[in-house]
Amino acid sequence: MNHDKITELRQRYLGPSLRFSYTEPLHIVKGKGQYLFSTDGQRYLDCVNNIQHVGHCHPKVVEAAKNQYEKLNTNTRYLDETIICYARDIIETMPDGLDICFFTNSGSEANDLALRIARNSAKNNETIVLDGAYHGNLSSLIEISPYKHNGPGGNGTPDHVHVIPMPDSFRGKFRGEGCTENYVQEVQKKINKIKMRSDTGFTFIFESLMGCGGQLIAPEGFFHKTTALVESSFGLCIADEVQIGFGRMGSHFWGFDSECIVPDIVTLGKSMGNGHPLSAVITTRELAEQFNNGMEYFNSFGGNPVSCAVGQAVMDVIKDEELQANASKVGAYLLDELESLHASHGIIGDIRGRGLFIGIELVKNSNLEPARKEAHIIVNQMKEKRVLLSTDGPDHNVIKIKPPMVFNKENADKLVNKLNETLSEL
Repeated sequence: MNHDKITELRQRYLGPSLRFSYTEPLHIVKGKGQYLFSTDGQRYLDCVNNIQHVGHCHPKVVEAAKNQYEKLNTNTRYLDETIICYARDIIETMPDGLDICFFTNSGSEANDLALRIARNSAKNNETIVLDGAYHGNLSSLIEISPYKHNGPGGNGTPDHVHVIPMPDSFRGKFRGEGCTENYVQEVQKKINKIKMRSDTGFTFIFESLMGCGGQLIAPEGFFHKTTALVESSFGLCIADEVQIGFGRMGSHFWGFDSECIVPDIVTLGKSMGNGHPLSAVITTRELAEQFNNGMEYFNSFGGNPVSCAVGQAVMDVIKDEELQANASKVGAYLLDELESLHASHGIIGDIRGRGLFIGIELVKNSNLEPARKEAHIIVNQMKEKRVLLSTDGPDHNVIKIKPPMVFNKENADKLVNKLNETLSEL
């Protein structure tokens, strides 16, 4: 089908709330490594698809899926080595005590199950969240995702959800060095409010690096101090690693490790299956035993042999190809090169990131007014230069960079050069 025919049929058969990435949609027909190819043969450098963690169509991942599919794919009610070996390998990357795995199919499923486990233990649904956070598309998760429920079409924050200001030292409620304690006190206020309403526990869910919040790095020590507050008040901590896990940060395999904390529950997804629907919840044996209250948890597809074979292949590739080290090396290089653009282009307000998880926040003036329109223009112009980017953040003024982990120094140079050209033309 040609471009116009596909567009016509998409509008006819798919939900109207499903949007295109660019003003002029791309017709992508092939992926390989860090590249996507359009129907007219053009090659695009993919700087934004973090789901394809080890690269589009990695041959070892494809082979693992094919080989397992040819042998067996069924549910988890039978003995099977694939799921056990894979669960063991994931748990070996976790801190001591996080030693029970539940398999699911998406980050949304994982976060919903994590909430169930936490609320079963806490005996209520009181939940503390970060403003600007997004944790998934199920109803239970829209409720705890201010990025959605306070956005267009949202119904606002439910009574049982307690939103703290996004810990943003650049454009947030508290700014500059030394603002950590101010944000920690915001959490304390919410804990105090919850304790006035209930003498049971509560849940705190967070991303150590915020994705939809704008590739945001919290002020130093914020999460360490906050999780300590939560734990001392008999709350439970859920670390949402759906966007940032599996070595993307470079320095650490998991985001929460970088904050020197051990959560009660960890959720995984997106990059876990390199595009295959695969996710998981990791928790303590104590919480898992409490959750085992007579109502069986069964997932028809979660943990099936094909999914686990795919996940195992992803883990093996990360290790064999040293992709965590690559994220650290190339990410540091890319951040340095992007900083060189900072002085030349006044629209750049802030450059931040760790490993291959980077954000460029664009502002219009010294008042830090978000440059949303300009960010949209830049992303579309970069697409014309065969470099794929996207925007994020509550004001959609942050250009996000989170490419497949095979992204290299040559790719970084191309990205920076094309971005410099585009900013100069703006």
